[in-house]
Amino acid sequence: MLPKRYLLRSLLFTAILLLAASCCNHQTQTGKPGNEFSFVFMTDIHVQPEKNAEAGFRKAIQKVNELNPDFVITGGDQVMDVLGVSHGRADTLYNIYTEMAKELNMPVYNTLGNHEVFGWYERSGVRPTHREYGKRMFQKRIGPRYQRIDRHGWIFFILDSVEKDGQGGYQGRIDEEQMAWLQDQLADIDPSTPITISTHIPLLTAGAMIYYGTTAAAPSSWVVTNAKEVTELFKDHNLRLVLQGHLHIYETIHILGIQYITAGAVSGSWWTGPYYGTEEGFLLVKVNGDDFTWEYVDYGWDAF
Repeated sequence: MLPKRYLLRSLLFTAILLLAASCCNHQTQTGKPGNEFSFVFMTDIHVQPEKNAEAGFRKAIQKVNELNPDFVITGGDQVMDVLGVSHGRADTLYNIYTEMAKELNMPVYNTLGNHEVFGWYERSGVRPTHREYGKRMFQKRIGPRYQRIDRHGWIFFILDSVEKDGQGGYQGRIDEEQMAWLQDQLADIDPSTPITISTHIPLLTAGAMIYYGTTAAAPSSWVVTNAKEVTELFKDHNLRLVLQGHLHIYETIHILGIQYITAGAVSGSWWTGPYYGTEEGFLLVKVNGDDFTWEYVDYGWDAF
């Protein structure tokens, strides 16, 4: 038989282990079960010092924090525009966004938009040799231009859909580097795993039909020109959701088992009011297992 003092120590140690296990179990039980989670997709913020944009963005942030999703994905065009401005102006816009984004109480994953690309327009006066020319400014100050995020049993591919068009502007396209990267990534993913794509320029939209007429083709700056090739990469996988920005309209298309959502704009009509009837807002997505629902959240901003 153990001496009394060793027996007491053994009982005390056992009690501590049981208490620790109880605490751990309690934390698991009070957390969100399995892969039930929510996230916000907020796109086309176009933050700037003018037009009360900072106050508007802050109100959107407050609403997101109130909803308390697990994370946020931005859909591109976080800043007003750095394509055709000086480095000083671009620096100001990026600083406003990066500082304000810190007010969000959850992780933020950013998608690159055309207006984050610095100096591509000749009127900017910026040389390609500049240390932050093009997408280097985004990569240096915000993050990678494309990435994979694994959350709660889902995989999120955040893509760079902006490419030079050879005429001094830009077009929608997923470049060859990303296409090869996607192929490598998908080779190791279980075909049943649900997947979401975030892209600034849409893979699929009926916007041109609304703006220009039923038989109108979408301009190359409005849609990813190799979207068919992109979606074909996923033909043997469980691509469920494609989140899109750029057009400032709220649009949903469900086809071939994929839900495409063009998610309006936090800035509405660039902070001058609603755009084509779409109020300033963002998307709240709730996921439960392989299923998801969404709603467009009007966060209550009124342009001054």
